Amino acid sequence: MILRFRGATDLEKALPIVAGHLQRDRVLAYPTETVYGLGSAPTVAALDALATLKGRPRGKPFLLLIDGRGMAEAWGLVFPPAAEALANAFWPGPLTLVLPGGEGKLPDALRGPEGGIAVRHTSHKLIAKLVKGLGRPLTSTSANRPGQSPSPGAEKIAAVFEAEVQRGELLILDGGALGHVPPSTVVDCTGPVPALVREGALPRAELRRAVGRLAP
Repeated sequence: MILRFRGATDLEKALPIVAGHLQRDRVLAYPTETVYGLGSAPTVAALDALATLKGRPRGKPFLLLIDGRGMAEAWGLVFPPAAEALANAFWPGPLTLVLPGGEGKLPDALRGPEGGIAVRHTSHKLIAKLVKGLGRPLTSTSANRPGQSPSPGAEKIAAVFEAEVQRGELLILDGGALGHVPPSTVVDCTGPVPALVREGALPRAELRRAVGRLAP
């Protein structure tokens, strides 16, 4: 199924359908401020379903989209000084922070090798409102098969994942075609010194201009 997702009315209609779909541990495709994503509820069963649909090896974690720092903290995630400074400077926006915490509240399958969980306060206003309406984080990974480019729109996603859509495993939110935007910049804030994992939409120089020595 593909649902139109362009404005407040679309969001209102989609929210109960999306909530029911995710409660059944199924996968959602949706637009973000960078590329289209695939996501699920932050549960063990849903993460397994997402990894299977994506064709992604187990053990490679997904990030979480949140509607603000309060949601991250409610799920037990912790903001060290560098993470706090970076979040204040660039959230909402294309910056993913790998944070400590979340024990007992989020699945360990979300943890990377450094022990942290990657989160981003999305600046896509409708998705941020969707996450807020769901009341819990939404997992996220690019909407493509491994080795392929991210899909630019709903029709391409439906073609790539045709069987999964037909079986009802994948629900697609059509937010229109997205431009060629780099993925989010990723900073690991789990150690004593922040580390740049991936330089994406926000270059390292911009991070340093904003927060100085607290940037990687």
